[in-house]
Amino acid sequence: MSVLSKLLVTTILIYSGAAMSQTAKSLPASLRVATFNVSMEALNYLPADLGRAAKPSGNELANALAQDHQQIKNIAEIIQRVNPDIILLNEFDGNDASHKSLKHFLAHYLAKAQHGQTAINYPYFYQGPVNTGVATGYDLNNDQKVGQLPNDAYGYGLFSGHFAMALLSKHPIVKDKIRTFQLFKWSDMPNALQPIIPETNTPWYSEKAWRDFRLSSKSHWDIPVNVNGNELHILASHPTPPVFDGTEDRNGKRNFDEIRFWSDYLTPSAASYIYDDNNQYGGLANDKAFVILGDLNADAIDGNAIKAGIQPLIEHPRVVDPKPRSEGGKLHRKDNPNAQYHTAFWGVRADYVLPAKAQLNVLDSGIFWPTQNQAEFSLVKDRAASSDHRMVWVDVVFKDLTKNND
Repeated sequence: MSVLSKLLVTTILIYSGAAMSQTAKSLPASLRVATFNVSMEALNYLPADLGRAAKPSGNELANALAQDHQQIKNIAEIIQRVNPDIILLNEFDGNDASHKSLKHFLAHYLAKAQHGQTAINYPYFYQGPVNTGVATGYDLNNDQKVGQLPNDAYGYGLFSGHFAMALLSKHPIVKDKIRTFQLFKWSDMPNALQPIIPETNTPWYSEKAWRDFRLSSKSHWDIPVNVNGNELHILASHPTPPVFDGTEDRNGKRNFDEIRFWSDYLTPSAASYIYDDNNQYGGLANDKAFVILGDLNADAIDGNAIKAGIQPLIEHPRVVDPKPRSEGGKLHRKDNPNAQYHTAFWGVRADYVLPAKAQLNVLDSGIFWPTQNQAEFSLVKDRAASSDHRMVWVDVVFKDLTKNND
């Protein structure tokens, strides 16, 4: 047996005893990568009697953070319990170029022990611009009103940066190699699923709106992270929910193509059309290690997404699907055999951590969803406790621990 094989076997044996614990910590030889839709967006912090009919100012998250908010403390506790080395936060408002809210969350919630947990520090983060709340000047929802937020924005949002994303890391982010695809046009994707009104067999969007419309409802990011000399590409996104539309299925089709983007990005022969925000073309080379992260808003079995969208990604030849599961999710919907894989309270697998098959070995995976008889259940008992999504995590190790990727 090689030295590498012995190391991997030893790591797995040591880790197997701790893997079942909700508070298990990452081993030095492994890397824990996670995604968590934290629902830390403005509508969540409006007075309950106003609900979604209210118009947020964009300062709601900053105000909540300043109040020692219990829901946010619970979210921080969940992160501390799972202790990921790299984590993508979906639905974390980012309308401030100085990242004031994110820095406050890092310093005053994660870096402070919550309910007896160990404080956690992320010295590196990335929070780039997104399409939510960016007005288009078009009537995208065909209500005869032009440029109205949130429905006429490039991505659904009541202000720029609503429902944004952020990546936190214990390892250095290689900022000069980051690729973002916020501006990529949907119509520039070959065979894009252009929404058509079935009753009239005409396009939903006007010709000019379709030509200008961006694919990403938030953005697509390729963020290289230097993990002890190994380069790991974090492929992060948060496609639109495939609902809240009509027979034209414009959100369902957009969700499909936002997910398809990553399938093409990982297939060099299919990626030549892709351009980033610096006008550099092409996808990710076959020899690069990666992990796909995010709330993809699609389940291959349950829910309303076009199933043919997520299935090719989780079955892509470069991808391994660890199929994280939880006992809490299984018991949440006892009549659904797929419930053990669910990551959202309403009963779908929406959130994914998908590592590179060629470069990474999967040691373990899980979903933070305690059962009702566990003390930690109070952190997820309802929407008000933390989020209507659960954190998903995967432990990986580079197959060649001695190799440094340039």
